[in-house]
Amino acid sequence: MLTCKEASRLISEGQERELALLERLGLRLHLWMCARCRRFEQQILLLRRALRRMTTESEMETQTPTLTPEARERIHKAIVEQDGHLH
Repeated sequence: MLTCKEASRLISEGQERELALLERLGLRLHLWMCARCRRFEQQILLLRRALRRMTTESEMETQTPTLTPEARERIHKAIVEQDGHLH
């Protein structure tokens, strides 16, 4: 039987690598009997989802917006007209 310390280590490691069959079975047995470790696993999963969502939102915010071809043409025409009025 795993201790809570061993179970929490496996929960964390399971986020980074696939656990071996015996590790998974031992962890499942421990989680079946230990409400605190089940709660820890739920918190880890919640944090992982939140970080994934934050990363996705951050990536969306940092992307350079693109202009449609029509918008590019309007800007180009405006620059050309403005340039012609400056001379």
